[in-house]
Amino acid sequence: MKKRINNLPIGIFDSGVGGLTVVKEILKKLPNENIIYFGDTARVPYGPKSSDTIRHFALQDTAFLISKKVKLIVVACNSVSSNAMPVLKRHYKLPIIDVLKPNAEYAAYSTKNNVIGIIGTHATIESGAYEKYINRINPLSKVIKIPTPLLVPIAEEGWANHQIAHDILKIYLAPLIRKGIDTLILGCTHYPLFEKSLKNIAGKNIKIINSARYTAKTVKDILINENILNNDKKKGDIRFYLSDIPRNFKYVAKQFLKMPVSNVKKINIEKY
Repeated sequence: MKKRINNLPIGIFDSGVGGLTVVKEILKKLPNENIIYFGDTARVPYGPKSSDTIRHFALQDTAFLISKKVKLIVVACNSVSSNAMPVLKRHYKLPIIDVLKPNAEYAAYSTKNNVIGIIGTHATIESGAYEKYINRINPLSKVIKIPTPLLVPIAEEGWANHQIAHDILKIYLAPLIRKGIDTLILGCTHYPLFEKSLKNIAGKNIKIINSARYTAKTVKDILINENILNNDKKKGDIRFYLSDIPRNFKYVAKQFLKMPVSNVKKINIEKY
């Protein structure tokens, strides 16, 4: 029975293709694991939507992955992580990992001057979830947050390395830098695509917390602790499911993963 569970895939979902940054980091740490990825590209972005709608979408996304018999689910969406985790954990018993806690914990322990900046979608920023976790670990911390809603559509269009993206990032980061942050949380899984520009703008004295990287570490730790690592020696496979297939999906996905993407299927998420 344990061997069968070990060989089951990891399920990962996001509102769009941003969660592919998490896939990329998990592939680095766990190359033998099989992965099923769902991107809700028909309904992206989740950030501007109400908490009720985000919870409804999250339940559907999770139900789809459960139907694929996954052993663990990664919620690779900060809007869901900050608005829907309690309802997901009430409905399902398998391990469900969000991207919020690993980032919050690392930031709380990493800051030297206790001034932490967060950029994210409106839903993530307005939820207050990040400061809740950070202040629980480090009560002395001061959290400064701003919504950065233009970044998701720029990433989804494949423009993360465009000058337009750099200019917008400069405007977004200016108030955080003025207020003296020494740590910056990328509160959206799309944002690691902008990491190079963010580092150039923020400078060497501001530590960038990459949501995908620390989530992947948490996934590995849980698989080890639960004794459900895939024991096969061969490289794992990835299957992609989308609620819509954008015209530029393969180009954008290749930018996220740094590898060609195949095995993509469209599904009707409203059935779940």
